[in-house]
Amino acid sequence: MTPGRLAEVLGAPPVPRGTWEREALYVSTAALRHGERAGERAAELALRLRALPGIEEVRVRPGGFLEIVVAVPGELVGEAGAGRSGDAAEGRGAPGPPEPRGPSPWPQGTPWSPGTWDNPGFVVGYAHARAVAVRRWAAELGVAGAFRPELLADRWDRAVLRALAEAPGRRVSRDPGWAAYAERLAMAYHDAFERAPALPRGDEAVSALHVARVRLAGAVREVLAEAMAEVGVIPPDRL
Repeated sequence: MTPGRLAEVLGAPPVPRGTWEREALYVSTAALRHGERAGERAAELALRLRALPGIEEVRVRPGGFLEIVVAVPGELVGEAGAGRSGDAAEGRGAPGPPEPRGPSPWPQGTPWSPGTWDNPGFVVGYAHARAVAVRRWAAELGVAGAFRPELLADRWDRAVLRALAEAPGRRVSRDPGWAAYAERLAMAYHDAFERAPALPRGDEAVSALHVARVRLAGAVREVLAEAMAEVGVIPPDRL
């Protein structure tokens, strides 16, 4: 179950809540648009949601709030980068920086300099470069196979998924806050890169988990590229 599929029922993307370490929780206020009928509408939506595959639980809270728990949060990887095409996400074919929708809070000129962890531009750019490198190295190592989203169950993988789940809502928000969002997604990915490796080490055999994490890296790359484009920065493939 993905945010996009949930939005088809709710009318707008739900908002992820919590850490997702134990449960992948979304919250929706869709029923509140119906005023006095909010509670009734929430019950109707809950029935529709419970009938969908991939829904683990739907809770109706006082006032008409809906809490939705999905069974396999990794399924969102397939649509996480839907906001941009593959070429645009990697910056190919663009003669210069994309037109920003708002001012960049990162250093002008070369946002990833200085290359220190207290420079948010570097944090974001380096995460994008790492995600690109994972895809490149995976191809060289022959990491390929069917994507099994249920394998993205490690706490570090789930933290990245939790951050990616915000992207659909930010695309339709009046104040998406792309820069701050990119920084949080980047930090989650740095943790996963170091603690939940996507590539086999030493004599380790390629596994389905590696394949799943390479796909996760691809989603991170696309969403970070989208966020950087929104503030007028071309994402770096190498740093």
